[in-house]
Amino acid sequence: MIFAPRSWPSSPGFATTTLIFPATVGQYRNVKLTVVGCSPAWPNPGGAQSGYLVEGDGGRLLLDCGPGVLPRLRAAEGWPRVDAIAITHFHLDHWGDLVPWVWGAQFGPAAELPAPRLFLPPGGRETLATLGAQLGQRDMFESAFDIEEYADGETFEAAGSQVTPLKVLHYQMLAFGFRVADNGTTLAYSGDSGPSDALPELARDADLFVCEATLLAPNPEGGTRGHLASEEAEDAFRASGAKRLLLTHRPAERPLENGLEQVYDGFELEL
Repeated sequence: MIFAPRSWPSSPGFATTTLIFPATVGQYRNVKLTVVGCSPAWPNPGGAQSGYLVEGDGGRLLLDCGPGVLPRLRAAEGWPRVDAIAITHFHLDHWGDLVPWVWGAQFGPAAELPAPRLFLPPGGRETLATLGAQLGQRDMFESAFDIEEYADGETFEAAGSQVTPLKVLHYQMLAFGFRVADNGTTLAYSGDSGPSDALPELARDADLFVCEATLLAPNPEGGTRGHLASEEAEDAFRASGAKRLLLTHRPAERPLENGLEQVYDGFELEL
């Protein structure tokens, strides 16, 4: 499958760029990562929150769907042709645009399109039903998506990719990172996580580790951890044996100074 080029809106100060991962040229084909949005819990100027589109021969998989992700996808293609969506946890910046997606499916341009499969953490179906009851209809999410729940450590198939969720440390929230294998390529995505042994295992020998680095310094929060500083993300990366690290979920107010790579809205990578 050859993907036609698209124009993605980019954050202020950044050009939309297609990058080639040198370690995989000539080895793996037809797996593409597009960072639709990468803002932390408060949005960066002009930015969308968490949304990472993985395209392979078997389809298109969206990892998380935070506020701003749906309009950015719409700017590229009218209404997103996404086969599956997988949500890491239920903090709003990782799932909030599922709500307007419902309205588009019920009353708008998605009404004639197949419902995407929606993979949720354990208990997620009831979580969305409860929220739906408060927003208008208990079954509103069921009407727009083909909902399934995943289990810790159990691999599921989504849009042709093999996805393994692993529980990570994120305050008291039930949260997961994803290990996505497709066409001989492995992508690890941390979701939101404090430091734990789960992160190196999640990214073990992966071709690419997309890891959050929200904090300016380790452990300013106190108590149960929920996020990483950049040096902690780098420690997890080195322990994992992964080939490349890309940092994400970082506030614009906290620029990196140590030469580590950071994604931005519109960042694209061929694996």
